[in-house]
Amino acid sequence: MPDIQKHSRLKIAKVVKRASVAPNVITKKSKSQLGGFIGFVREQGVVGMAVGLAIGAAAGATVKQIVDGFINPIVGFILGGTDLSGVVWNTGLKNGDVELTFGWGAILSSVITLLATAFVIYYVIHAAKLDKLDKKKE
Repeated sequence: MPDIQKHSRLKIAKVVKRASVAPNVITKKSKSQLGGFIGFVREQGVVGMAVGLAIGAAAGATVKQIVDGFINPIVGFILGGTDLSGVVWNTGLKNGDVELTFGWGAILSSVITLLATAFVIYYVIHAAKLDKLDKKKE
């Protein structure tokens, strides 16, 4: 019995020793991972990308409001309607009581918003000369 107790005590001592060493190993590993992550953020420009996404989302929302409130009513007025989302093309094809219609006004509105957003983002990036930041100097 004493040998079993001695053997168990040795195992417990080894486990305790490993447990006391483990936090140092984890700390060193987490420090190296944190350093690697920070290096990745610096090299890949992740912060710039995040800022660009935030600005792009805000610009997109603003442009959408401008298109919905200003451009779409003008286009709708020219086309004879007041709201582009209500402009449809009735094909004349019927399946029972249901007629096939295409809501091309909503698609046109979406395309106008896409093109206007792309133009605004391009203009902001080009005017602020942000397109030249990522180019390597030789």
